[in-house]
Amino acid sequence: MALNSSLPYPNSPAAIPVVATLSSPFEKPPPSQDGPNGSTRKPNSLWPGMYQSPVTNALWEAGSKIFERFFLDPPKDAPPQSELLNKTPSQSRTSILYNFSTDYILREQYRDPWNEVRIGKLLEDLDALAGTISVKHCCDNDSTTRPLLLVTASVDKIVLKKPISVDIDLKIVGAVIWVGRSSIEIQLEVIQSATDGSDIADSVALSANFIFVARDSKTGKAAPVNRLSPETQREILLFEEAEARNNLRKRKRGGGDRREFENGELNRVKTLLAEGRIFCDMPALADRDSILLKDTCLENSLICQPQQRNIHGRIFGGFLMHRAFELAFSTAYAFAGLVPCFLEVDHVDFLKPVDVGDFLRFKSCVLYTEVQNPDQPLINIEVVAHVTRPELRSTEVSNTFYFTFTVRPEAKATKNGFRILNVVPATEEEARHIVERMDAQAFLSTKGVISK
Repeated sequence: MALNSSLPYPNSPAAIPVVATLSSPFEKPPPSQDGPNGSTRKPNSLWPGMYQSPVTNALWEAGSKIFERFFLDPPKDAPPQSELLNKTPSQSRTSILYNFSTDYILREQYRDPWNEVRIGKLLEDLDALAGTISVKHCCDNDSTTRPLLLVTASVDKIVLKKPISVDIDLKIVGAVIWVGRSSIEIQLEVIQSATDGSDIADSVALSANFIFVARDSKTGKAAPVNRLSPETQREILLFEEAEARNNLRKRKRGGGDRREFENGELNRVKTLLAEGRIFCDMPALADRDSILLKDTCLENSLICQPQQRNIHGRIFGGFLMHRAFELAFSTAYAFAGLVPCFLEVDHVDFLKPVDVGDFLRFKSCVLYTEVQNPDQPLINIEVVAHVTRPELRSTEVSNTFYFTFTVRPEAKATKNGFRILNVVPATEEEARHIVERMDAQAFLSTKGVISK
């Protein structure tokens, strides 16, 4: 496939090829990794963060010189970067290519039961690529200075625009589009076209924007990053749009997380609670087209392992998204009774870093449904990740994820009279949370903060 020809970046570097990290039982063992002088080079698979996916491995191979700085301990008195550089988006632009059409083992690593790409693994790959791009932008090519600590701060809405086949080659292209004092926004596009030379707008299957923040690796405080100099009209437009989104996020944070409800909103809360109270007080008379929110909940837990850490020793943000997605998908499946179809991930803030050894609990629920369009009913899932420390009797929220699903049309067609239930709260806290989420989603959509 001539994927390069359809990209809007004519000067993009060659795509990094992704190959399977698992060996076929029918293939011979891979050649040794001896160095040019006969010395044995440390396999990339032994570095931190190299157990995640073929993409992580491919990125490491391609940018090992950049990443080695993050593992070589600089002198204790190593100074921070003294002078900020001006960099262009093209200097950080990176693309990776999945050769699904020719690599059978790679295809099997990403295949889901419906012959499409596993979205959870793709979310993990997007985070890995965004991290690589942020490192490329922040690198000062000076081995005497201490490198920055770069962490995923948030992810803007990730929108799936069309199904992603696992039989057709796939490319992800990303670059820095905006830089603040210590924050970086990276835009990623997942590109897959069924025919050569197809229009780029029709080839973009998924889009996402990741925001990373830089911290001084010694003090832990916010650190300035290299400036960005957009060159093309498209790059200037993307920079201005990202600047507007950043200003809107600041205004939203300045208003506080909690707000007073107006009369109209209080009436909506009371309306939501009215049916919930019937479920609690008179269950035999409850609306059979509704279900209590608490009856849609699922939960799982895990201990974070060293194999899930990134180059800074923290758990991959992409790994957290992967696990949250899998639970959200299961929640939607159990709720609808039919195979769900993923549509989007809403804005995600990474509130607290997750460390190796942390006891992580994911709790999910169907927050609310939208059934105005019978052809595409929407199921809105909330997944909250808690870092739990039993020995301290404490638990803290690390991340909250909001996923939107519908039902696969081919699955819905097999079930006559299919319907999606309404979700009703049993407590005022649940009702207020539902109204807040509905309003937040409507506000962000109308203001274009997450439009691409």
